[in-house]
Amino acid sequence: MENGITEHDGIVESNPAVSGKQVKSLKGAQELADNNRKSAVRFKSLHLLVVGFFLWILFLHTVGIYFFTKGFLLTRLVLDDKSECLQPPLKVSHTSSFREGCWHPKQFDKAIIIIIDALRYDFTVPYQAESQHFHNTLTVLHETAVKQPHHAFLLPFIADPPTVTLQRLKGLTTGTLPTFVDAGASFSGTAIEEDNLVSQLRAANKTLVHLGDDTWHSLFPGYFDANLTHAYDSFNAWDLHTVDNGVMEHLLPLLAPEIVNRWDVLFAHFLGVDHAGHRYGPNHPAMTGKLLQMDAILRQLIEALDDQTLLVVMGDHGMDAKGDHGGESDDEVEAALWMYSKKAIFGRSKIEYVSPPATAKERAVAQIDLVPTLSLLLGLPIPFNNLGAPIEEAFIGSNEPQWQNLAIVNALTGAQIHNYQIEYAQARGLDEDATSLVQERWLKAINHWVRLRFGRHSTMTEFQATYAAFSEYQIENLRVCRSLWARFDIPNMLQGIGILLFALVSIIGFARSSSRDRANDVPVLLRNIGIGIVSGAAIGYLLNLIIPDTFGRDGVVFGAAIGGLIGNGLAMWQNRATNIINNTMTLWGWMAVVFTLSQSIGFASNSYTIWEDEILLLFLSSFAVVATVASLRQVNTTDRILGIYHSLLFLVLTRVSSLSRLCRDEQMPYCRSTYYASATSSTSATWQLLISYVVAILLPEVIKSYYQRSKSYEGSARFWIGFAFRIGLLGTAIYWTLDAADDGNWLSVNSTTLLNIRINLAQIILAVAFGAGTTTFIWAAPCIRVEVSPINGSSEAAKPNSKSMTILGYANVHGSRYFLLFSGWLLGIILVQKPMGGGVLGLLALQVLSLLEIVDTNDLSQSAIGPIVLALLGSFHFFKTGHQATPASIQWNAAFIALKTVRYPWSPILIILNTFGAQILTVIAVPLVVLWKQPPKKTGLLGDVSRAMMRHICYYTVINLATTMWAGWLRRHLMLYRIFSPRFMTGAAVLLVIDLVGALVAVGGYRWNVIAVNEVFGW
Repeated sequence: MENGITEHDGIVESNPAVSGKQVKSLKGAQELADNNRKSAVRFKSLHLLVVGFFLWILFLHTVGIYFFTKGFLLTRLVLDDKSECLQPPLKVSHTSSFREGCWHPKQFDKAIIIIIDALRYDFTVPYQAESQHFHNTLTVLHETAVKQPHHAFLLPFIADPPTVTLQRLKGLTTGTLPTFVDAGASFSGTAIEEDNLVSQLRAANKTLVHLGDDTWHSLFPGYFDANLTHAYDSFNAWDLHTVDNGVMEHLLPLLAPEIVNRWDVLFAHFLGVDHAGHRYGPNHPAMTGKLLQMDAILRQLIEALDDQTLLVVMGDHGMDAKGDHGGESDDEVEAALWMYSKKAIFGRSKIEYVSPPATAKERAVAQIDLVPTLSLLLGLPIPFNNLGAPIEEAFIGSNEPQWQNLAIVNALTGAQIHNYQIEYAQARGLDEDATSLVQERWLKAINHWVRLRFGRHSTMTEFQATYAAFSEYQIENLRVCRSLWARFDIPNMLQGIGILLFALVSIIGFARSSSRDRANDVPVLLRNIGIGIVSGAAIGYLLNLIIPDTFGRDGVVFGAAIGGLIGNGLAMWQNRATNIINNTMTLWGWMAVVFTLSQSIGFASNSYTIWEDEILLLFLSSFAVVATVASLRQVNTTDRILGIYHSLLFLVLTRVSSLSRLCRDEQMPYCRSTYYASATSSTSATWQLLISYVVAILLPEVIKSYYQRSKSYEGSARFWIGFAFRIGLLGTAIYWTLDAADDGNWLSVNSTTLLNIRINLAQIILAVAFGAGTTTFIWAAPCIRVEVSPINGSSEAAKPNSKSMTILGYANVHGSRYFLLFSGWLLGIILVQKPMGGGVLGLLALQVLSLLEIVDTNDLSQSAIGPIVLALLGSFHFFKTGHQATPASIQWNAAFIALKTVRYPWSPILIILNTFGAQILTVIAVPLVVLWKQPPKKTGLLGDVSRAMMRHICYYTVINLATTMWAGWLRRHLMLYRIFSPRFMTGAAVLLVIDLVGALVAVGGYRWNVIAVNEVFGW
């Protein structure tokens, strides 16, 4: 006992009879209140400055990522040139008798263009072996192509990644290759400004009608007839029927005799197949239903079609085994293309080509080839920026192969491409060496054309050779364009890497400083940083005015970043006596360094990157083993037992979590997905629903047991953990049960009713998690209880009627209260995960608690190992919650867990919580490493929390810097856009999320924790 206070097992006993001096005058009480008030103001001011320092780190990371991305993501200059009907690129009138049309005789007056979103090629061809739900259902395409080869053809239709609808529609209408950034003189939102098929139709005074996906109206605003057009919201991936039903309701009536003459070209975009894939995966009865529905409507269209209308059916992309898309796997790029006409116009160059290819690996055409094909069939100029070639089957004729026609259409297309290349080379200032081989192919092709034009008797062999020459030119030109548009802006990339590197140096300097209370150094640092930012921005602005071509508008941002870094460096140098880097390294410190650096170096290997989840499993298991050995060496028996128990528990929980996995294509066949019902599904198995109920029952009880060990299950902890948190988890289990019931038609309840119930339930749970949870955390008193009892009169020190005061929960007053913030976010993030993901996050919460006990028993609150292991846990559980560093693994359905339609900013926030939920939880848990089982009066906690947070951010900064540098170094690697680029983008996104949440939620939330504790125990 010291000063009358005894502490044991989270209990403080105070004996007033033997306590220190009491305040005996009003003056003394007033002085104490004034001191407390001043201390509170001082803390709040310092805390705001610390948050500001972390936001400066966020600014540096944002600027660094921006500059690297600006140089790394490929760009294409958009030319404003338009193809004109009266200015064909070649004169061909002597070889053809034009009836109507611009560059070539048109074959059709009207066209119906059907896009079945995500129509994969193997959905359209017969399958004899053990079939899945998507096989042998949409049969009309293959059936007509085989039985009526002069009226129809079916081919694999290969998309250029990224396989997202917006980029695909751009390629399907402009004939250009996708890049991440299309740089042009003018933009109108996402509207396509360059020459394209739709604008050419409009220029030809065609009346255009659109039905379905409203993305078309973002790309082509004002192009479609307002009286006949019907657009529908495209983002609700859980809605399989609204868009399709709307299209079907208006599609066939548009073919009625009284309406058919009111339009010329009709675009109908179905979304049901794509949404069925996203919601259920392709191997699900819902996919069968949607494909049968498409089969039926296409058969009706065929019956209603006239001779002058071309019917085109295509997929804009495919889908992977889970029904997702966005990447470049074979299943994602292999779509289908089918053309049909009532008149015999199509043909094949070989008899064996009559039957459609059995797989998408044979006789495939590129999606950009659709643009010149439709343009020439409809008598339009080919859009100026087009790089595609006419599809052979559409022009070869229905009887003998018409090599003459093929030569003409390919010569026209080749000449248009050549004109585009000349203009592009001049605009970009390209040297002749870059296109020398293309020029050779062009001269060869044009020489063939000249011989044909001026020759008196051209043979079919000569026409065939001309067709082949122009095809070779188009293929070589396409190859060169890909390489030209794969040019990287190295200076911008180096600027970004430099800023990220010096930001890392600043972070390490802050985290490794020997200063006793690092928070006290922040005011000086921020003052110099502010001066540096203003000075750097001013210099950048002046340089922009003097030499704008060199610096540009980004010079101000770059100058601000560099100025801030210089200001921080000068401040650290001026206070170098207290900012000396602490070189003392323990085993735990070296483990943190090894884990971070070895993972970063490994990203240079594509196989390491692919199996990152297994590497993280190894690191976490290694930590658990070392912690077990370290605990065995503890002198204190209680610490030894607790350390061993929690180390082994941490290991077991890690191994159990590893059972949840979502395999990426590159891991097959050595990986088996368990996150969903099957590898071809994006829904949960029925048995997985039990996980949600197990979590709802057990997780609150386990958390309660940790509170009870430190006598902290008092006050708000009882209400929040024992009631609100438990009810929220139970509501989450009910939500996913209703979702499964809707998917499987278990209940005789209308699907709309179930949807409304689910959405209302989800909104209530989110309100409890983030509304009630945050309110509870901000305003709740510490999780303590004060007991007053009389002192035994036999005690020599006891005075008559004296009493003893016992404070339950004193030893963990900071940690028990701060954990309320963590549990509130845990509830909200569990809701937006599938049942398997919710179970994994429940295990993550237990791992965090075990880690805190390991840190406590081994006295590691000042070590870097705690924050680094939390970062490893966040990265590990990113994979365990059904994610990979690939665009296709993004669970877009999360946007509609609590909403019927896309609503900003809530839909993106839900997706972020789903995708980065594990990392968000672990960064919120970082202050617990310092606060767990700390008494209320410990000094320097703000500095310790800041240092721990900076170490946590350091891990993600190193990972992001490594993935950035490796992506830049390996920019010519074949796997760049499949492996290295997605990993860089994932690392960048995670870093920014961690910076923001760490500054505002974790470090920001610590403010309310301290205020609540110190209002009870004094400042």
